[in-house]
Amino acid sequence: MSIIFHDLIGADPARPFSPHCWKVAMALAHKGLPFERNNVCFTKVLEVEGGISKIVPVVRDGTKVVADSFLIADYLEQTYPDRPSLFGGEGGQAMARFIESWSNSTLHTALAGIVMKDIHDVLEPEDQAYFRQSREARMGKKLEQIVEGREAAIAGFSTKLMPLRLTLKAQPWIGGSSPLFADYIVFGALQWARVISSAKLLEEDDPVFDWFERCLDLHDGLGRSVPALS
Repeated sequence: MSIIFHDLIGADPARPFSPHCWKVAMALAHKGLPFERNNVCFTKVLEVEGGISKIVPVVRDGTKVVADSFLIADYLEQTYPDRPSLFGGEGGQAMARFIESWSNSTLHTALAGIVMKDIHDVLEPEDQAYFRQSREARMGKKLEQIVEGREAAIAGFSTKLMPLRLTLKAQPWIGGSSPLFADYIVFGALQWARVISSAKLLEEDDPVFDWFERCLDLHDGLGRSVPALS
């Protein structure tokens, strides 16, 4: 029986964009677990699994329901230990926690100033109203003000990736010799921008570009199955 994976979408159900949901999609594929996507828009999230979470991703595996991308990865690791590991041990799980904190605080913060209005523009009208109200209340400014420095944010984004760039000069994956959940955490952030925005964030001679392209090809091209926004 397939795992039910509640995933976030906008007006186009073929373009899931949530960075946290992409982490889970890649984790499920890494484990080789069949899953069925249930498309959810922003205003329907509270209807998922009896309102277990205010956000997605959420997965149902039989009678077990788990919310939060890291908790889902931990659940998959514990429940399916015979399948490829997402962490490579306790140390790898602790390292992934650090990578998630860095990605959320550095990459997501920088990307918000680039893609926030792009997200709004690909939603259905009802979701646009919710998204605008909730994000403007959270950030204390209009969406248009949030992205006022967009071009400068795009130009400066590369510097945010320096720790990753230096790591990838020494090893092929964040996880070392093969990808782990830590890779999917950062991949999710960059895939978010790729799917939702036409902003060019990576140069082709950047080691991060090569790594990201290889991430897109993982698991029979799961990431590449959603085209970049042109």
